Amino acid sequence: MMDKILTKSLNSSRFLVYRSLPTCQSNLKILNKNIVHLHTDLQSFKSRQHVLCNKSKYDITQFQKRNMFIQTQDTPNPNSLKFVPGVKVLEGGGTKDFPNATDAYCSPLAKMLFRIEGVKSVFFGPDFITITKLDEDMEWGILKPEIFATIMDFFASGLPILNESQPSADTQINEDDDEIVQMIKELLDTRIRPTVQEDGGDIVFMGFEEGIVKLKMQGSCTSCPSSVVTLRNGVQNMMQFYIPEVLGVIQVEDETDKIAKKEFEKLESKIQTLSSSSDKK
Repeated sequence: MMDKILTKSLNSSRFLVYRSLPTCQSNLKILNKNIVHLHTDLQSFKSRQHVLCNKSKYDITQFQKRNMFIQTQDTPNPNSLKFVPGVKVLEGGGTKDFPNATDAYCSPLAKMLFRIEGVKSVFFGPDFITITKLDEDMEWGILKPEIFATIMDFFASGLPILNESQPSADTQINEDDDEIVQMIKELLDTRIRPTVQEDGGDIVFMGFEEGIVKLKMQGSCTSCPSSVVTLRNGVQNMMQFYIPEVLGVIQVEDETDKIAKKEFEKLESKIQTLSSSSDKK
């Protein structure tokens, strides 16, 4: 009896398995199909992830370029600090020394750095810039933010580090220049001349005698009605602030200007004479 029951149960189980086999096969096909879809979705996800990663790297690179990360390093000289902008400063591994502002005629970046009050000298290396301050009283905590901003603004401008400009002959330091004349020339080059040039003119050093600085105005400043005010209230005040030995500033003319002025006066007089003669007729 037990054998019959077991046999019947076994046959019933076989029948159930047989009946459920098509369903299992169908489910297996569906499962395989879902696996294929899942694999396709995974490949698509990886592809999108690759694109997003590349885009993310690109954006980060651009962000780093727009926001230059400048490091500083101490030097054996406490008055000198090394600035590393993370980009090439001088190509070819060369160096360039600017002991004073007058020597910075060929470098727009050096000129900008010398405009920062407290900067004594500038030195360019292959991938660094060394700034030397005037003395120990000047704190790096005050100088560094302005130096950082100047370096970042310059590299963002795309200007060349060095150019082929020649030094201004009037403010070039000569061996026979005394200390006061050297200070006057440096002040003209670093603080006064750049401001005047922004207005379309220039200012030329003509000499220094008995406490009086002789200057010549050029360009738009030549016939500007406010040139006298500029000399007295602007240039003279700045000169006397930095150089107490300066007693005053005057505008002078060279021989060429004097000759041109005389010729112009002659021409003007001749025109007036001709005009008077025509009126009488």
